[in-house]
Amino acid sequence: MATTAAPSDAAHPHGATRRDFLFLATGAGAVVGAAALAWPFVASMAPDAETVAAGAPIDVDLTPIADGQIVNVFWRGKLIFVRHLTEKEVADMKAMAPASMIDPAPFLSRVKEGHERWLVAYGNCTHLGCVPIANANGQEGWACPCHGSQFDAVGRVTRGPAPINLPIPPYAFQGDAKVRIGEGAAA
Repeated sequence: MATTAAPSDAAHPHGATRRDFLFLATGAGAVVGAAALAWPFVASMAPDAETVAAGAPIDVDLTPIADGQIVNVFWRGKLIFVRHLTEKEVADMKAMAPASMIDPAPFLSRVKEGHERWLVAYGNCTHLGCVPIANANGQEGWACPCHGSQFDAVGRVTRGPAPINLPIPPYAFQGDAKVRIGEGAAA
């Protein structure tokens, strides 16, 4: 009885055998399977679209804001006041002596040069975070209804218990009719 010998590697033109093919196919399948299993875990580490959008800069059109008007917008979940100062408010704020304030700050440190008629500031009292009321009791600025802090028209604290001025978020003017909040250095 004659025995048949197993084909040798030399019998195949490139030296590949069926066993080599099965090893390669199994290895490729394992790599694809591992990637398919790892993908959801890797994808779960990326922030969701709402989180990404929450940190994105916002544009505010200044065209419809009248002299003396204050517009409230939200950026990163925080209230922002955008105030169009009147000529009288600008003159009054420039005339105030910073040394007489709780947190001294000159007028030009609160607004951007060339855009002195616009204030962009966070809209929460620096004492305990209440929202100050604009032009309360007929005076320029804001008054905190919770504990009585008062801020002038450019957000400088004039009466406590608030210890510091309304903070200025990062913003930059995109021409005379638009401001981008969340981009640029703070004033």
